[in-house]
Amino acid sequence: MTVAWLDCSAGASGDMFLGALVGAGVDLAVMQQAVDALGVEEVRLRSTTVKRHGLAGVKVDVEAPVVEVDRRWRAIRGMIEGSGLGEGIKARALDAFARLAAAESSSHGIDVDDVHFHEVGALDSIADIIGAAAGLDSLGAERVTASTVTVGGGTTRGSHGSIPLPAPAVLRILADAEAPTVGAVPYEACTPTGAAIIAASADAFGTMPEMVVEAIGVGAGGRDPAERANLLRMVVGREVAGAAPRPVVIETNVDDLDPRLWPAALAALLEAGASDAWLTPILMKKGRPAHTVHVLCRAEKVAGVRSALVRHTTTIGMRSYEIDKFALERRYASVTVDGCDIGVKIAVEDGEVVNASVEYEDAVAAAAALGRPVKVVIAQAAALAAEQYS
Repeated sequence: MTVAWLDCSAGASGDMFLGALVGAGVDLAVMQQAVDALGVEEVRLRSTTVKRHGLAGVKVDVEAPVVEVDRRWRAIRGMIEGSGLGEGIKARALDAFARLAAAESSSHGIDVDDVHFHEVGALDSIADIIGAAAGLDSLGAERVTASTVTVGGGTTRGSHGSIPLPAPAVLRILADAEAPTVGAVPYEACTPTGAAIIAASADAFGTMPEMVVEAIGVGAGGRDPAERANLLRMVVGREVAGAAPRPVVIETNVDDLDPRLWPAALAALLEAGASDAWLTPILMKKGRPAHTVHVLCRAEKVAGVRSALVRHTTTIGMRSYEIDKFALERRYASVTVDGCDIGVKIAVEDGEVVNASVEYEDAVAAAAALGRPVKVVIAQAAALAAEQYS
């Protein structure tokens, strides 16, 4: 798997992201063609090599005319949707702009469709987002992760006057993406455009994953502040087999939840991204009957699962630990019981089928259609699966 890790220790902006992509091997022409496909006023992308604290980086400048055009969210959305861009590029760009629109809507208390982007709605920022989406598509990374994002502090000037830093939109975007952040420097390190591109691109946040590095792209910001090198690094490589984050088990003991609520709570945990969720009856101190709820999930789903546990049970704390997991190869097929298709999950070891499990919900639907007990339909489907796939 090709992975890309973003080092956001100096923050992020649209031009820094474009520069990092160029440095990682993406042809600037690919991003230029994507911007041209929008059919807006002429916008040109130009790249140069610059130094920040003595370190070389690629600086991409967006040359765009000053125009008076109403570019509210609904107009930008229609422009992207009506373009000839690939569906993957459209989806990532729309995701980034949707995050910007939601953040601006929340910050200013207006309807999301009426958000007039001001700073982020200018042609250069539109080019940043479209160029980043096209560049990532060209890069071919199947997974993108990012470090803690340095956002900065202080104040800056916007179209409405003085704005506290981190900018409200930056905080909202990164909070919604559950991205870790730090102030660290006394200036604007992360722009709303940079935050939106990161939030729309990163699958998870943390340290650099274990990988064989194949390319390093370094994008430079416009300033060269004294505090640190103003560079966004993109490290691209092949993920080492078995180096994916280990799955996590989250557990908590609950003794005061109405037991009728457990089915809904388990369903909510699965909806939040859990791979599995189950209960164990236990006896707590003073003879109190209770349950331990166990949740298995991928590392990037932990935050959402914890939130679901708090919201749908009465727990006020939980424990978690990483585990090793072995899983057989799984294939999905179906059998037909008297005209009703029923899904079957097949487990394979060294090319040999060792187990076949009938999908319960399909069996229930077939039983209702055929007027038979569910247990009979499951037995018939299991027999057919053993005959056809063993």
